Amino acid sequence: MNRFMAMVISGFAAAAVMTGCSSTVINQGGDTKCKDFTSAEEKTQNEAITKMLKDEGKNEPSNIELTATRTAVQTYCQTVGTPDATISQAPHL
Repeated sequence: MNRFMAMVISGFAAAAVMTGCSSTVINQGGDTKCKDFTSAEEKTQNEAITKMLKDEGKNEPSNIELTATRTAVQTYCQTVGTPDATISQAPHL
């Protein structure tokens, strides 16, 4: 029985490590940190921007609004924003 339990525990540990290395990122919307936003792919950035705008009570953003807001956030994060600043702090429409 001890050998079986050791194998089960090893299996759970391996699964935990594999899951921890997953590339799945939780969309935090406006709470996304600049360092995470700037290193993310465009699709992930757009998802964060869309969630941020919806959380602010706005409708689904148009493509132009999404692009403009993403550009504003990128500029903020690369200039005056700190790596730990949230993207909601960036000036946007």
